[in-house]
Amino acid sequence: MVLIEGGSFRMGSDEFYPDERPVHERRVEAFRIARHEVTNEMFADFVGATGYVTVAERELDAAAFPGADPADLVPGSMVFTPTRGPVDLGDWRAWWRWTPGANWRHPFGRSSSIDDRLQHPVVHVAFEDASTYAAWAGLRLPTEAEHEYAARGGLDGARFAWGAEAHPEGIAQANSWLGRFPYDNRGVGGTAPVGSYPPNGYGLHDMTGNVWEWTSDYYTPRHIRLSDRPVDPEARQNLLARASADEIFPATARRVLKGGSFLCSPEYCLRFRPAARSPQAEDTGMSHIGFRCARDA
Repeated sequence: MVLIEGGSFRMGSDEFYPDERPVHERRVEAFRIARHEVTNEMFADFVGATGYVTVAERELDAAAFPGADPADLVPGSMVFTPTRGPVDLGDWRAWWRWTPGANWRHPFGRSSSIDDRLQHPVVHVAFEDASTYAAWAGLRLPTEAEHEYAARGGLDGARFAWGAEAHPEGIAQANSWLGRFPYDNRGVGGTAPVGSYPPNGYGLHDMTGNVWEWTSDYYTPRHIRLSDRPVDPEARQNLLARASADEIFPATARRVLKGGSFLCSPEYCLRFRPAARSPQAEDTGMSHIGFRCARDA
């Protein structure tokens, strides 16, 4: 764990996506955060010690899916599948596949394994899975503000964790999509072992790129200023009161993912930046979602 001294920073961005707005000053108290994402090996130790079964491995309740073919109601997860050529980038279904048997042990389906991927970040983890691991380890998930503050590495207001350019001097600084999305990737094409790319100014690896990371905060379509609604100073909240999730998403709570992933491409998803954020249903893991842990200083 790396100690991040407390301080104020400019959170968000007015340059890119609407939900990153508005830029505002935010103060973060000192905290510690993991140098890299939780790996398959680390998660396997947790499962071995506790017998925990992840959401993607559990049987599905037919009552929750009325009208669905019972043959389709089997444990699984969403797996990225490259296309053969150009597709409509407005239809994510072209490159995502529900894959029976896909889970953290079998990242690409039943016939795959993590035997040669022990130092890759664990994926196909839902919010409950990540939170349970953190509690077992005596840790917690970072807040959105903590993640962004740490990801910036001291470069307050910079577009990327390393400066203003996505690929300075043509060199990739994070595991992101290089080439035409979603069919021509000249980069890694999937997760990379943790620590494969240079650390940021705080010595942290993969705070952007590689896999999206769960935070403890609920998602709303824009940042809400502290003055917009009361916030309990003793609670670990970002700029949102807990009630906001029920008001906006009464059916299913969505949490903030931070950091972008190996699928982030400038022509489709320019989100391997500290300010970038994405909503994710708590019960849904995917092949590009992982997490890292934090704790109070």
